[in-house]
Amino acid sequence: MDLIHLLSGDAVVSDLAVANKKALFQALGGIAERALGLPAKDVVERLNERERLGTTGFGGGIAIPHGRMPELDTIRAVLVRLPKPIDYGAIDDLPVDIVFMLLSPVDAGAEHLKVLAQVSRKLRDKAFVAKLRGAGSPDALYALFATAETRDAA
Repeated sequence: MDLIHLLSGDAVVSDLAVANKKALFQALGGIAERALGLPAKDVVERLNERERLGTTGFGGGIAIPHGRMPELDTIRAVLVRLPKPIDYGAIDDLPVDIVFMLLSPVDAGAEHLKVLAQVSRKLRDKAFVAKLRGAGSPDALYALFATAETRDAA
């Protein structure tokens, strides 16, 4: 699955200012409600449930919070860049400034894991992450994913 198909332009935020992980999850819930039509409260609950199992901050300033939503019939994503990194409890203890939230249907077991691995691979590419950090707008962030997908497919 192409990662760009998981994102819509209104699910990309380039300057989300939050003070901590709790505020981040609240903001992600609000974005998911506006962009994806999901109940913000339910999104926050799913993210917190998953986070209790272990951190989704995988290092290098990147986090991939994720959860399963019964309202969805396909995997969707929200991408945010934080102007000021926050303590996330990541595995390397570094603060997080790039967040790629994945929300999957309840029955998307193998597909969810496959997409999670794909996102993880993409966000381990230091050059790509540097471009994300330098992008000046939500459109630029979105375009980076679109361009990367096109280039990777070639």
